Amino acid sequence: MNKAESNRRNFLKFSTLALGGLSLSPLNGSASETSNLTTSAPEEKKLNILCIGAHPGDPEFGCGGTMARYSDEGHQVSFLYLTRGEAWAGDPTLSFDQAAKIRTKEAEASCKILNAKALFASQIDDHTELNKKRVEEMTNLILSVNPDLVFTQWPLDSHMDHQVTACLTYTAWIKSEQKFDLYYYEVDTGSETVGFTPTDYVDITDVRDRKKAAMFAHQSQGPEKIYDTDFKAMEDFRGLEAGVKAAEAFVHFKTKTKRATIQGLK
Repeated sequence: MNKAESNRRNFLKFSTLALGGLSLSPLNGSASETSNLTTSAPEEKKLNILCIGAHPGDPEFGCGGTMARYSDEGHQVSFLYLTRGEAWAGDPTLSFDQAAKIRTKEAEASCKILNAKALFASQIDDHTELNKKRVEEMTNLILSVNPDLVFTQWPLDSHMDHQVTACLTYTAWIKSEQKFDLYYYEVDTGSETVGFTPTDYVDITDVRDRKKAAMFAHQSQGPEKIYDTDFKAMEDFRGLEAGVKAAEAFVHFKTKTKRATIQGLK
């Protein structure tokens, strides 16, 4: 078994047992059947989790609850922001440097709430690049963290920076010979993220307030205007799908050997 396959199996086991939440494919049964397995869970190794977003706030809004659960379980969580949000900090009169300072501070405050480490790449908000130099830079940044699992933005997002983030991460995954497991998260599905059909869910009911606090740390983004109508509604909907009060959803991008399989067939 290669390391990527081993990591994948460890995460699936960890999600249903150690995390105690949901990591359910549409074929894997009910939430109650999965959570019942927690009583006999063996001690799992501590994982190194990297969550990548184009801007400060993207990882928190997309999967802050899941990251809170990982950190609560003693796993190492890092957020890698492709930019510092230079193009928008709630005031169009601010320079890029001024906006970056505001949004960097917000990101650091948010990460503190989630017990995560904040990392920043060198790209500029609304001017992100996808080329050989940036691929090498991103690959080196990701591998320097030595992650077991990487969460990144869905490539079919309306914001070009989100698309670039997804493509850079995917290319790094390929260049690393699929060293880590790759998961995609959604941000404001229906408005920004489209064509997102989850393979896995995580129950965030018990950490929902912390996720909200991490989101509201990004005051320059006006979270109070969109939380109830967009993000709370999305958490409720994913929770309804998963059979819990609130959930976050993910797409697990599998290796070639695991992609062409279906449960029950050898």
